[in-house]
Amino acid sequence: MVKRHITGAGFGFISWLQQRITAVIMLIFAIIFLVCVFISAFNVNSSITSWQNLFNCTLVKIVVQIFFLAVVLHAWVGIRDIWMDYVKCNAVKLTLHILTILWLFGSLIYSIKVIW
Repeated sequence: MVKRHITGAGFGFISWLQQRITAVIMLIFAIIFLVCVFISAFNVNSSITSWQNLFNCTLVKIVVQIFFLAVVLHAWVGIRDIWMDYVKCNAVKLTLHILTILWLFGSLIYSIKVIW
């Protein structure tokens, strides 16, 4: 008979919920962004200054930064689960986790630099 040891109850649900919430945030952003692009296509020319004017608005910068934060969190949950499920060696798993964290954190910092 197999005894089931339930440890860390809720951890899987929290990860699942985090991924769903970030996916919804990214979907809402994508829909709003596409609608704005289609609306602005009729009002502005396709020069770089029109894009710069769009992204000069503080509200747009905040929304785009929230989108990038959602992407980073979404990617972390997905990649972390891949490393935990498929990499058996603990040393390699730890190395991959650290490299993933550094890469995602660097990407988030770079997105802040580019947006702001």
